[in-house]
Amino acid sequence: MHPSPDARTAADGGVIHNIGYRRYEGPRLGRGYATRSLYQQSLRAAFGLGRSGRSKVLPMVVLALPLLLALIVAAIQIFMKMEKPILDYTGLLGWIGVLTWIFLAAQAPVLLSRDLRHHTVPLYFSRPITRADYVRAKFAAMTSAMMIVMAGPLLVLYLGALLGRMDFGHHTVHLLYGLVTALLYAVVYSAIGLLIAASTPRRGFGVASIMGVMAVSSVIARIVYVLAGGEWAEVPEKANWAAMLSPSWLVEGFTNQVFGLVANSRVVHAPGAGAALLFGAEILLLAAACYWFTDRRYRKI
Repeated sequence: MHPSPDARTAADGGVIHNIGYRRYEGPRLGRGYATRSLYQQSLRAAFGLGRSGRSKVLPMVVLALPLLLALIVAAIQIFMKMEKPILDYTGLLGWIGVLTWIFLAAQAPVLLSRDLRHHTVPLYFSRPITRADYVRAKFAAMTSAMMIVMAGPLLVLYLGALLGRMDFGHHTVHLLYGLVTALLYAVVYSAIGLLIAASTPRRGFGVASIMGVMAVSSVIARIVYVLAGGEWAEVPEKANWAAMLSPSWLVEGFTNQVFGLVANSRVVHAPGAGAALLFGAEILLLAAACYWFTDRRYRKI
Protein backbone atom coordinates (compact mmCIF):
# COMPACT_ATOMS: atom_id res chain seq x y z
CA MET A 1 0.00 0.00 0.00
CA HIS A 2 1.51 3.32 -1.05
CA PRO A 3 1.14 6.58 0.93
CA SER A 4 -1.22 9.17 -0.47
CA PRO A 5 0.19 12.17 -2.39
CA ASP A 6 -0.80 14.48 0.49
CA ALA A 7 1.15 12.38 3.01
CA ARG A 8 4.24 12.32 0.80
CA THR A 9 4.06 16.13 0.40
CA ALA A 10 3.85 16.61 4.17
CA ALA A 11 6.80 14.29 4.77
CA ASP A 12 8.96 15.93 2.13
CA GLY A 13 8.17 19.43 3.39
CA GLY A 14 8.85 18.64 7.06
CA VAL A 15 6.77 19.23 10.18
CA ILE A 16 6.96 22.10 12.65
CA HIS A 17 6.80 21.00 16.28
CA ASN A 18 5.99 23.45 19.07
CA ILE A 19 8.45 22.56 21.86
CA GLY A 20 7.74 25.53 24.06
CA TYR A 21 10.35 28.14 23.05
CA ARG A 22 9.25 31.72 23.58
CA ARG A 23 10.37 34.92 21.92
CA TYR A 24 12.94 36.98 23.82
CA GLU A 25 11.12 40.00 25.20
CA GLY A 26 13.91 41.48 27.37
CA PRO A 27 16.05 44.56 26.64
CA ARG A 28 18.13 44.54 23.46
CA LEU A 29 21.40 46.19 24.44
CA GLY A 30 22.94 46.40 20.97
CA ARG A 31 26.48 46.84 19.69
CA GLY A 32 27.56 49.27 22.38
CA TYR A 33 26.97 46.72 25.12
CA ALA A 34 28.68 44.01 23.08
CA THR A 35 31.70 46.26 22.57
CA ARG A 36 31.88 47.05 26.29
CA SER A 37 31.67 43.33 27.07
CA LEU A 38 34.59 42.66 24.73
CA TYR A 39 36.51 45.48 26.42
CA GLN A 40 35.91 44.00 29.88
CA GLN A 41 36.84 40.49 28.77
CA SER A 42 40.02 41.78 27.07
CA LEU A 43 41.04 43.80 30.13
CA ARG A 44 40.65 40.72 32.32
CA ALA A 45 42.62 38.66 29.80
CA ALA A 46 45.48 41.19 29.90
CA PHE A 47 46.03 40.22 33.56
CA GLY A 48 45.36 36.52 33.03
CA LEU A 49 41.99 36.61 34.81
CA GLY A 50 39.64 33.89 33.66
CA ARG A 51 42.58 31.88 32.31
CA SER A 52 44.96 29.26 33.70
CA GLY A 53 47.17 29.96 36.71
CA ARG A 54 50.29 29.99 34.55
CA SER A 55 48.80 32.77 32.43
CA LYS A 56 48.50 34.97 35.53
CA VAL A 57 52.14 34.72 36.64
CA LEU A 58 53.87 37.22 34.33
CA PRO A 59 51.22 39.98 34.34
CA MET A 60 50.85 39.78 38.11
CA VAL A 61 54.62 39.86 38.65
CA VAL A 62 54.94 42.89 36.37
CA LEU A 63 52.04 44.53 38.21
CA ALA A 64 53.58 43.82 41.63
CA LEU A 65 57.21 44.85 41.03
CA PRO A 66 56.53 48.57 40.33
CA LEU A 67 54.23 48.67 43.36
CA LEU A 68 56.99 47.13 45.48
CA LEU A 69 59.54 49.65 44.21
CA ALA A 70 57.23 52.56 44.97
CA LEU A 71 56.51 51.12 48.41
CA ILE A 72 60.22 50.81 49.21
CA VAL A 73 60.90 54.38 48.08
CA ALA A 74 57.95 55.70 50.11
CA ALA A 75 59.05 53.75 53.21
CA ILE A 76 62.60 55.13 52.98
CA GLN A 77 61.28 58.68 52.64
CA ILE A 78 59.03 58.26 55.69
CA PHE A 79 61.67 56.50 57.83
CA MET A 80 64.38 59.05 56.98
CA LYS A 81 61.91 61.95 57.40
CA MET A 82 63.03 63.38 54.08
CA GLU A 83 61.71 66.76 52.96
CA LYS A 84 62.27 66.06 49.24
CA PRO A 85 61.34 62.88 47.37
CA ILE A 86 63.98 60.42 46.17
CA LEU A 87 62.13 59.97 42.89
CA ASP A 88 59.72 62.27 41.11
CA TYR A 89 56.60 60.68 39.63
CA THR A 90 57.75 60.90 36.02
CA GLY A 91 61.16 59.63 37.13
CA LEU A 92 59.51 56.55 38.63
CA LEU A 93 57.90 55.84 35.26
CA GLY A 94 61.37 55.90 33.72
CA TRP A 95 62.63 53.39 36.30
CA ILE A 96 59.87 50.90 35.49
CA GLY A 97 60.08 51.46 31.74
CA VAL A 98 61.48 48.01 30.89
CA LEU A 99 58.76 46.33 32.96
CA THR A 100 56.08 48.15 30.97
CA TRP A 101 57.74 46.97 27.74
CA ILE A 102 57.66 43.38 29.02
CA PHE A 103 53.99 43.68 29.95
CA LEU A 104 53.13 45.17 26.55
CA ALA A 105 55.14 42.55 24.63
CA ALA A 106 53.63 39.66 26.58
CA GLN A 107 50.00 40.77 26.74
CA ALA A 108 49.28 42.60 23.46
CA PRO A 109 49.53 39.30 21.53
CA VAL A 110 47.22 37.70 24.13
CA LEU A 111 44.53 40.18 23.14
CA LEU A 112 44.86 39.64 19.38
CA SER A 113 46.98 36.69 18.28
CA ARG A 114 44.70 33.89 19.54
CA ASP A 115 41.69 35.46 17.84
CA LEU A 116 43.65 35.71 14.59
CA ARG A 117 44.89 32.13 14.83
CA HIS A 118 41.51 30.56 15.58
CA HIS A 119 39.33 33.11 13.69
CA THR A 120 37.06 33.42 16.69
CA VAL A 121 36.60 35.38 19.93
CA PRO A 122 35.93 34.06 23.47
CA LEU A 123 32.50 35.77 23.60
CA TYR A 124 29.28 34.80 21.84
CA PHE A 125 27.51 37.90 20.52
CA SER A 126 23.75 37.94 20.02
CA ARG A 127 24.29 41.15 18.11
CA PRO A 128 27.29 41.27 15.76
CA ILE A 129 29.92 43.98 16.30
CA THR A 130 31.88 45.61 13.51
CA ARG A 131 35.59 45.26 12.92
CA ALA A 132 35.99 48.88 14.06
CA ASP A 133 34.21 48.02 17.33
CA TYR A 134 36.61 45.11 17.85
CA VAL A 135 39.72 47.27 17.35
CA ARG A 136 38.28 50.01 19.56
CA ALA A 137 37.56 47.58 22.41
CA LYS A 138 41.00 45.96 22.21
CA PHE A 139 42.80 49.31 22.10
CA ALA A 140 40.83 50.62 25.09
CA ALA A 141 41.54 47.42 27.04
CA MET A 142 45.28 47.47 26.35
CA THR A 143 45.53 51.17 27.21
CA SER A 144 43.60 50.63 30.45
CA ALA A 145 45.83 47.69 31.41
CA MET A 146 48.96 49.76 30.79
CA MET A 147 47.52 52.60 32.87
CA ILE A 148 46.83 50.23 35.78
CA VAL A 149 50.44 49.00 35.69
CA MET A 150 51.84 52.56 35.67
CA ALA A 151 49.33 54.51 37.76
CA GLY A 152 49.41 52.10 40.70
CA PRO A 153 52.99 52.86 41.81
CA LEU A 154 52.40 56.59 41.30
CA LEU A 155 49.51 56.49 43.76
CA VAL A 156 51.61 54.50 46.26
CA LEU A 157 54.39 57.09 45.98
CA TYR A 158 51.85 59.89 46.45
CA LEU A 159 50.33 58.32 49.57
CA GLY A 160 53.84 57.80 50.94
CA ALA A 161 54.63 61.48 50.41
CA LEU A 162 51.47 62.51 52.24
CA LEU A 163 52.20 60.14 55.13
CA GLY A 164 55.70 61.63 55.27
CA ARG A 165 54.09 65.09 55.59
CA MET A 166 55.65 66.43 52.43
CA ASP A 167 54.15 69.42 50.63
CA PHE A 168 50.58 68.51 49.62
CA GLY A 169 50.24 71.01 46.76
CA HIS A 170 53.58 70.15 45.16
CA HIS A 171 52.96 66.42 45.23
CA THR A 172 49.38 66.70 44.00
CA VAL A 173 50.49 68.70 40.96
CA HIS A 174 53.39 66.36 40.25
CA LEU A 175 51.11 63.34 40.63
CA LEU A 176 48.94 64.82 37.87
CA TYR A 177 52.07 65.29 35.75
CA GLY A 178 52.89 61.63 36.31
CA LEU A 179 49.38 60.44 35.43
CA VAL A 180 49.34 62.46 32.20
CA THR A 181 52.76 61.04 31.30
CA ALA A 182 51.53 57.52 32.09
CA LEU A 183 48.51 58.05 29.84
CA LEU A 184 50.72 59.16 26.95
CA TYR A 185 52.96 56.13 27.44
CA ALA A 186 49.91 53.86 27.59
CA VAL A 187 48.35 55.23 24.40
CA VAL A 188 51.56 55.21 22.34
CA TYR A 189 52.75 51.82 23.60
CA SER A 190 49.33 50.20 23.12
CA ALA A 191 49.02 51.54 19.57
CA ILE A 192 52.45 50.18 18.62
CA GLY A 193 52.02 46.86 20.42
CA LEU A 194 48.58 46.10 18.99
CA LEU A 195 49.67 46.95 15.45
CA ILE A 196 52.54 44.48 15.70
CA ALA A 197 50.37 41.84 17.40
CA ALA A 198 47.73 42.21 14.68
CA SER A 199 50.34 41.43 12.04
CA THR A 200 50.89 37.80 13.07
CA PRO A 201 48.74 35.02 14.54
CA ARG A 202 51.83 33.57 16.25
CA ARG A 203 52.16 34.90 19.78
CA GLY A 204 55.91 34.24 20.00
CA PHE A 205 56.63 36.34 16.93
CA GLY A 206 54.49 39.13 18.33
CA VAL A 207 56.28 39.11 21.70
CA ALA A 208 59.74 39.19 20.11
CA SER A 209 58.79 41.88 17.57
CA ILE A 210 57.25 44.23 20.14
CA MET A 211 60.18 43.87 22.53
CA GLY A 212 62.60 44.32 19.64
CA VAL A 213 60.96 47.53 18.42
CA MET A 214 60.94 49.08 21.89
CA ALA A 215 64.49 48.04 22.79
CA VAL A 216 66.15 48.74 19.43
CA SER A 217 64.54 52.17 19.06
CA SER A 218 65.73 53.09 22.55
CA VAL A 219 69.28 51.91 21.80
CA ILE A 220 69.37 53.89 18.55
CA ALA A 221 68.17 57.01 20.36
CA ARG A 222 70.85 56.51 23.02
CA ILE A 223 73.61 56.13 20.41
CA VAL A 224 72.55 59.29 18.56
CA TYR A 225 72.23 61.13 21.88
CA VAL A 226 75.78 60.16 22.90
CA LEU A 227 77.24 61.02 19.49
CA ALA A 228 75.64 64.45 19.73
CA GLY A 229 77.35 65.13 23.06
CA GLY A 230 74.91 63.51 25.46
CA GLU A 231 77.70 62.26 27.74
CA TRP A 232 79.29 65.67 28.27
CA ALA A 233 78.98 67.48 31.59
CA GLU A 234 76.82 70.09 29.87
CA VAL A 235 74.67 68.32 27.28
CA PRO A 236 74.09 70.47 24.16
CA GLU A 237 70.47 71.08 23.25
CA LYS A 238 70.88 69.43 19.85
CA ALA A 239 71.45 66.06 21.55
CA ASN A 240 67.84 66.03 22.76
CA TRP A 241 66.53 65.72 19.21
CA ALA A 242 67.55 62.05 19.47
CA ALA A 243 64.43 61.54 21.60
CA MET A 244 62.32 61.60 18.44
CA LEU A 245 63.80 58.22 17.46
CA SER A 246 62.27 56.27 20.36
CA PRO A 247 58.65 56.16 21.63
CA SER A 248 59.77 56.07 25.27
CA TRP A 249 62.26 58.92 24.87
CA LEU A 250 59.72 60.88 22.86
CA VAL A 251 57.10 60.91 25.63
CA GLU A 252 59.73 61.57 28.31
CA GLY A 253 61.22 64.50 26.39
CA PHE A 254 57.81 66.00 25.68
CA THR A 255 56.48 65.86 29.22
CA ASN A 256 59.71 67.04 30.84
CA GLN A 257 59.64 70.16 28.68
CA VAL A 258 55.90 70.88 28.92
CA PHE A 259 55.70 70.33 32.70
CA GLY A 260 58.94 72.20 33.44
CA LEU A 261 60.78 69.19 34.86
CA VAL A 262 64.16 70.02 33.30
CA ALA A 263 66.34 70.38 36.39
CA ASN A 264 69.58 70.38 34.36
CA SER A 265 70.87 69.82 30.83
CA ARG A 266 71.25 66.06 31.40
CA VAL A 267 67.48 65.57 31.67
CA VAL A 268 66.09 64.50 28.29
CA HIS A 269 63.69 67.15 27.01
CA ALA A 270 62.36 68.81 23.91
CA PRO A 271 64.85 71.59 23.10
CA GLY A 272 62.49 74.56 23.24
CA ALA A 273 58.80 75.36 22.86
CA GLY A 274 58.84 74.77 19.11
CA ALA A 275 60.45 71.38 19.60
CA ALA A 276 57.81 70.52 22.21
CA LEU A 277 55.13 71.12 19.58
CA LEU A 278 56.98 68.80 17.18
CA PHE A 279 57.34 66.15 19.88
CA GLY A 280 53.63 66.42 20.67
CA ALA A 281 52.71 66.19 17.00
CA GLU A 282 54.86 63.08 16.59
CA ILE A 283 53.18 61.44 19.60
CA LEU A 284 49.76 62.16 18.12
CA LEU A 285 50.68 61.03 14.62
CA LEU A 286 52.44 57.88 15.84
CA ALA A 287 49.49 56.75 17.93
CA ALA A 288 46.92 57.68 15.27
CA ALA A 289 48.86 56.02 12.44
CA CYS A 290 49.33 52.76 14.37
CA TYR A 291 45.64 52.70 15.29
CA TRP A 292 44.61 53.40 11.69
CA PHE A 293 46.82 50.64 10.31
CA THR A 294 45.47 48.18 12.91
CA ASP A 295 41.91 49.10 11.98
CA ARG A 296 42.73 48.74 8.28
CA ARG A 297 44.31 45.35 8.95
CA TYR A 298 41.05 44.08 10.46
CA ARG A 299 38.98 45.45 7.61
CA LYS A 300 40.83 43.02 5.35
CA ILE A 301 40.29 39.93 7.52
